[in-house]
Amino acid sequence: RAPTSTTAGRGVTQCPQPFLYNPITFQLEHNPGASTRTGPSVVKKCPHNFVVDQSSCVRACPSNKMEVEQNRIKMCIPCTDICPKACDGIGTASLQTAQTVDSSNIDTFVNCTKINGNLVFLITGIKGDVYHKIEALDPEKLNVFRTVREITGFLNIQSWPDNMTDLSVFSNLVTIGGRALYSGISLLVLKQQGISSLQLQSLDEISAGNVHIAENSRLCYYDTVNWTSLFRAPNQKFLIRNNRSPHECTKHRMVCDPLCSDAGCWGSGPDQCLTCRFFSRGRTCVETCNLYEGVRPSWRSACFGFGRITPPQPGAGELPQCHRTTLGSALGL
Repeated sequence: RAPTSTTAGRGVTQCPQPFLYNPITFQLEHNPGASTRTGPSVVKKCPHNFVVDQSSCVRACPSNKMEVEQNRIKMCIPCTDICPKACDGIGTASLQTAQTVDSSNIDTFVNCTKINGNLVFLITGIKGDVYHKIEALDPEKLNVFRTVREITGFLNIQSWPDNMTDLSVFSNLVTIGGRALYSGISLLVLKQQGISSLQLQSLDEISAGNVHIAENSRLCYYDTVNWTSLFRAPNQKFLIRNNRSPHECTKHRMVCDPLCSDAGCWGSGPDQCLTCRFFSRGRTCVETCNLYEGVRPSWRSACFGFGRITPPQPGAGELPQCHRTTLGSALGL
């Protein structure tokens, strides 16, 4: 039989929900009358070492949810994308003896969103290490890093697969923490003759340490990036030298998309801009927000959906294209 709880003098078969919607603040708020279920028992609150999952007390959150703490209550909330997963970096904890990412440890990075430590790519990892009987790394396996959003230490790339012309496997990397540095450097891309663009399109912050990008004979776009906008400390520096000349890059049309702002870009196309000249839709820069597609500008020059609208009939006049707008007009106030 389903466990029961007494509410307003009567038995119910379902516990009151832990949160109630407040139509005034437009937020979910803690329900003071909530109760939870632990096995067959109904309790006012979960034991301190358990986690609340809706109206149940659980030892661990299910795979599609993550554990957070709000008002001293530990609870499970749905992950908006991939659930956070912290993994050891090269030279740290379980990978303390490792010197590079290689075929023997690449699978430990599956579904990682945060790297506690560093990521290092050396020729013995990419091409293989005969002495230690480590096979060459399958380039496809590098796609495991597409889930990584943060590296707490440094990113060191001194070897890369010959058939990969960019670093787009790190397209979701937002932060390089620089808590550990490689000779004072937190981002190093050195002597990679196959890389033509970095494509670090989500990179928003290099918290500490310097940037060193040198001797990459085919690399373009590097000179357009406003590196100081990524720095968080006044003593951070960038050393960019002996890459492909900006003149050669321009000659071969390897330049930023016109929709990018003067802050620069990581590669070709409107999805590689550091910031947009006009508006952004997701991570892509656009000239206007398309009202016919149900997209409207927000106060931060970003387009957001509000439901499709019907195009005007012939002779009824045209709807105005959206341009920069105030918060009030963006919200229809």
